[in-house]
Order: sequence, then C-alpha cells, then structure tokens
Amino acid sequence: MNTDQILKDIVKSKYTEIALQDKETNMSSCCGAGGCSTEVYNIMSEDYSQLKGYNADADLGLGCGLPTQFAKIKQGDVVIDLGSGAGNDCFIARHETGQTGKVIGIDFTPAMIEKARVNAEVRGFNNVEFRQGDIEKMPVTANAADVIVSNCVLNLVPNKDGVFSDMYRVLKPGGHFSISDVVLVGALPEGLRKDAEMYAGCVSGAIQKEVYLELIQANGFENITIQKEKPIYIPDDILKKYLTTEDLAAYRNDNTGIFSITVFATKPLNTSCTPGSGCC
Repeated sequence: MNTDQILKDIVKSKYTEIALQDKETNMSSCCGAGGCSTEVYNIMSEDYSQLKGYNADADLGLGCGLPTQFAKIKQGDVVIDLGSGAGNDCFIARHETGQTGKVIGIDFTPAMIEKARVNAEVRGFNNVEFRQGDIEKMPVTANAADVIVSNCVLNLVPNKDGVFSDMYRVLKPGGHFSISDVVLVGALPEGLRKDAEMYAGCVSGAIQKEVYLELIQANGFENITIQKEKPIYIPDDILKKYLTTEDLAAYRNDNTGIFSITVFATKPLNTSCTPGSGCC
C-alpha cells in the first residue's frame, strides 16, 4: 500500500471516531484527532454560533476558519462543501443560498455522511445533500458549482494538487472558492512532520504557504486573495514529544509558524485555456 493511501486510511479511521465524539473533545484536540494536548482550550476552531444558519448539532469543532462567512454566496447559488463533516458549513451555506439554491456536501468518511444526513433530515433541509466520495475525484459533474467552500480539510489530503484540479473542473466559469486551511511558514520539526498521527491532526499534513498559493495559481485560478490569516499556537506538551527543551525554545523564537488562512480565488470566465499549458 502506498504512503498516500496509508495516510488516507489513518484520516478515515480518525474521523470515524470524531463523528462519535462531542464537540468539546474535538475542540480541545488537534482537529479532533485525539487528546494530543493536556492544555484544554480551542487550538484551531473559530466560533460559528453567531452566523445565520448555524446548527449546534452539526458543529463538531473541527474547523480552522469561517470560510462561509467570506464565500460571497448569493441566493440561488449551487454550493459544494469539501469535507462536509456533520454538515456545519453546509447548513450555513444553505441559509445564504436560500430555497432556490442547492448545497452539496462531500466527505469520504461514511460515519460523517450518515451524521450529516440525519442532521439535514430532522431539519427538513431538502435542498442539502451529502455524497460520499474523494474530493480529488468528486462525485459531481463538471461546471456544476457557483461556489466551493472547505474548512480545514485540504491539509489532510496528500494530493493537494489533485484537489485544486478537481475544484477547477466542477466550478462553473466565473465561479469561485473560499477555503480555510492550515499552512506553514518555515520548516516543522522533523519528527512532527513525519508523524502520521499528527497528519490526521491537521499539523504535519500542512504545506508551505507559498507552495499552497502556487498550486492554486498553477491550476488556472485567478484573483487569488488571502481573506483572513491567523497564527495557530501548538502547545508545548505536543512539541515536547518531538523537541528537546533547547530545540523547543529555538522553535518558539525563530520565524517558523503554523497558520490558518482563508483563501479566495475565481475560475476564469474564459476557460478555453487549459491550466498548465502556459497560456493562462
């Protein structure tokens, strides 16, 4: 089995567990991936409770931003949420797109899909559906979506370039995305970077911020804008598993950092030019 598949299997296993955990447990861990810190506080997640369309039952505390707040969703839009979990961002998007729009959540963890479908059914949300699938090969036809949102998900996927490529495929010409994700500035400690468990915890799966933005541009997107950026503090009791006391002090004092960013970009109206051909 190749490394990418091993990492995917780890993520699927962890997020099956997460689907059965309460929000407080998830918020005090690394994207819900277990009790990796004894410091109980919100490491990454932001407060959704003031956003219209918010449903507490669908909020597992897994995000690292508020992409739906920045996504410029209009009435009647078709919106796709990548890594939809229990449906939190989908239900907020539904409020924005209204009864004339449609929201499709995609997640590859069956337990999450089941939980999201129950959440939608008990609320009578007939224009929200959840499809099980890989976000590198979405179960969606080309040119189907006006808007794509995603919250702390792409960093879990080994082939991020494949995700951006498929996002380009499913967006309508002129469509756009707003995604929140975890990125790096500087090099992570080697042990942390290679730890598969921390991959499922959103940390070691993150890539350099510059590389992340370059992948977006290389896949043909325009108007690339960072809508929000904030540092993520990784507690000492996590870092001490990988660093000596001296190395930890050096890590705190250099320019290395882990950040949550919310990125916006558009698919060109004229899509006759194929991404990667050099004409875009």
